[in-house]
Amino acid sequence: MHPIAILTGASSGIGAAAAEQFLEAQYTVINLSRRECPIPEVTTLTTDLSDTQSLANSSKALCEIVTARGVSSVCLVHNASLMLKDRCDTTDDEAMLQALSVNVLGINTLNRALLPLFPSTSSVLYVGSTLSEKAVAGAYSYIVSKHAQLGMMRATCQDLMGRGIHTALICPGFTDTSMLREHVGNDADVLSSLGEMNSYGRLVAPQEIADLIFWAHHHPVINGAVMHANLGQVEH
Repeated sequence: MHPIAILTGASSGIGAAAAEQFLEAQYTVINLSRRECPIPEVTTLTTDLSDTQSLANSSKALCEIVTARGVSSVCLVHNASLMLKDRCDTTDDEAMLQALSVNVLGINTLNRALLPLFPSTSSVLYVGSTLSEKAVAGAYSYIVSKHAQLGMMRATCQDLMGRGIHTALICPGFTDTSMLREHVGNDADVLSSLGEMNSYGRLVAPQEIADLIFWAHHHPVINGAVMHANLGQVEH
């Protein structure tokens, strides 16, 4: 009997840091993303979370892994996200569907396939955002989808009541990831100003979020919780 960690988007950033954390604890670690995880010991199932057939293929492979290996516990980390630059008055349905496919529908597909197979002591952890409860201009579809993840987590908590499986929404603040850097055009001044928006004057490190993910999996007392990790964000 051994534990498994299944992470989406573990090819870089928070996902890769979390994958390394679970590996160090002797977990079998599986990554779902379009790119390989840079850690050799991690198994990558090449997956496009916006493509239903790609996701179906990976879901089938995961089900076989979970049922065939005598798994003692599973940590499913919904980490992958798509962040577009868009607004409520210009976003077309295609762009909205693209964001929802990665950030919401892909999660639903994996949950539907895997949760019936999970033993007790497992967890389902959603990596949301400060924008799961707040909003800024220029990230409309991302904010909509991150608010949806909050609802998914709360519904997950209620639907799995009594099974010994816990859930939480982990909400990073501005974190030093490739997604954030690409969103701001790798502008060093913008990144610096974002770091100044918390009490420590810096961006959150991916490893700090990975530490929280690992901790959350091992502490079911937080079942149903929203856990903000933003270094104390300045409120305006």
